[in-house]
Amino acid sequence: MPVPVLLVPLVAAQAASQELPKPEFGQEDTQPDRPILEPPGTETAPEDVDPGVIDGRRRPGYNPPLPERVTQNNEGAVRAPPPEAFPTDQVPIPDRWRLIETLGVVKERWFDPYHQNTLKGDRPLNPKKVKWLPITGDDWFFGLNLISDTVLEPRTFPIPVGVQTTERPGSINVFGKDASLVFSQTFIVGLGLTKGNTAFKPPAVEYRVALAFNYNYVNVPEKRVLFVEPSKPSHRSDHFVGVQEAFIDYHLRNTSDRYDFDSVRVGIQPFQADFRGFLFNDNQLGIRFFGNRDNNRVQYNLAAFWRLEKDTNSGLNSVVQRPRDDFLFVANIYRQDFLIPALTSQFTVAYNRNREADRVEVDDNGFPVRPALLGTLKGRDYDVVYLGYNADGRVGRINLTASAYGALGQDRNSFFTDRKADIRAFFGAAELSYDKDWMRFRLSGLYATGDGDPYDNKETGFDAVFENPIFAGADTSYWIRQTIPFAGGGRVVSVNGRNGILNSLRSSKEQGQSNFNNPGTVLVGAGADFDLSPEVRLSTNANHLWFENTATLQTLRNEGSIPKDIGWDLSAAAIWRPKATQNIVARLSAAALVPGKGFRDLFDNSEGHRNYYSVLANIIVSY
Repeated sequence: MPVPVLLVPLVAAQAASQELPKPEFGQEDTQPDRPILEPPGTETAPEDVDPGVIDGRRRPGYNPPLPERVTQNNEGAVRAPPPEAFPTDQVPIPDRWRLIETLGVVKERWFDPYHQNTLKGDRPLNPKKVKWLPITGDDWFFGLNLISDTVLEPRTFPIPVGVQTTERPGSINVFGKDASLVFSQTFIVGLGLTKGNTAFKPPAVEYRVALAFNYNYVNVPEKRVLFVEPSKPSHRSDHFVGVQEAFIDYHLRNTSDRYDFDSVRVGIQPFQADFRGFLFNDNQLGIRFFGNRDNNRVQYNLAAFWRLEKDTNSGLNSVVQRPRDDFLFVANIYRQDFLIPALTSQFTVAYNRNREADRVEVDDNGFPVRPALLGTLKGRDYDVVYLGYNADGRVGRINLTASAYGALGQDRNSFFTDRKADIRAFFGAAELSYDKDWMRFRLSGLYATGDGDPYDNKETGFDAVFENPIFAGADTSYWIRQTIPFAGGGRVVSVNGRNGILNSLRSSKEQGQSNFNNPGTVLVGAGADFDLSPEVRLSTNANHLWFENTATLQTLRNEGSIPKDIGWDLSAAAIWRPKATQNIVARLSAAALVPGKGFRDLFDNSEGHRNYYSVLANIIVSY
């Protein structure tokens, strides 16, 4: 029986596994020709076998050689790319703020407001160059604002004849000539120092001061219109310097990674209580907490203001006089896309606390302004709470702005009864507009309640704290721009105030008190804006006005009846921006009041003119 083939290698393996004698240490091997046996699996690979690794397979016992060791001679450093890695048309610039100037695209000039300029806050200050400023770091910005506002205004309005004397002896009419002229020049210098890059987040700290210098000249045809002394002339020139801003704005905290924030501002600061300035729009001394939430969809204000006295002829803040005993507290909140998408809703609560009954204030021209020379001529204290809702946005293709207020409170001394009276007055206004290419068409409506019974214990005539409305043509309108003296019913009292729309019967919008014994206001109007080019806009307005209730006027005038119709207010304005920016703005407007039966019943002029006119030429240059 033949031996199996597999036994032959087994016998050979057994023979090979027998150990052969090894030479002792220090002796030579006496059997140099003996075969050298190696353990299985360690055989030397033949030269014709590729020791590399086959894709997808690993040869047992084979370890590929390792790459050369990587050494780091400068730990933390990254080797710069070679020059050929950069495009030939780009050059690295270490200071990104001065990139354009470094590349030679533009050269900074301090008097040039149209290009990058350190004085305009386009670049941070270099602390080494302004060592006199207490700043550190490279994120402080300086802002300089220079404004020149020039106004020339010829106008006509009912002007009462002086009681003791007149410019024309023999004049016995209640009203004299109606033409007058106003020239006003205002220069404003604003300085701001801000810490933080405000392009995408609120400033950490902001310091701001703004001073205004005003020169004005007025010429009227009758005495005792500009001065209480009949010996003084019927023209006047005056000048004043007012502090319009002086505040510190401090960033308290960020509340989200999208820079929702809380901040506080202390000092003389601008504040507008609603979208169009119906209730309060002024620069006053106060403290204000403000901020936002939900990626700026929600904004809020908590503010308290101690009202400053105003200069009589310029309307600027007077910090050299004791502030008034008149305080305003405001809380409001804005919410975008509420009640419907694309509409921002605002809810407002304001409290006006006035304690000026024991103070008699005489203006710079000698006329008493507090208390107003109406009724019993006694001083007044009052507390009024305003509850308001305002909206601004779109409803489909229609632009909408709307406001509604209720005034609730108490007058401590009504000038008709010398008793306490409850204040219950209401206000509503809305403006709808439609855009068609370069044209906008507007419809406006306003309703402010009037007082229907001066001798009851309720005052229902709506009045604001300090209105400055941007509505129905704004100061292009005759009724908003001009002041109509209430001659024959009150001394040094006007039906309406300059740059105001309400028929409030105040002594002065700037220095007088709110008056809730007034005839109220009703307005319905239409207008259109035409952007003829990026530099030229033409605006037209036609408003019809009424008194809401003439009971107060009838009592003060001792008349049995006075019609409500004030008349038509027609105006047009052309605005030219030669550089298509706000740096240079020129405006020329003209307005006419076509009196209705109520206005003609109250007012007249010695020359028998039926209509009244005003022209406004205004040039604003800003840096």
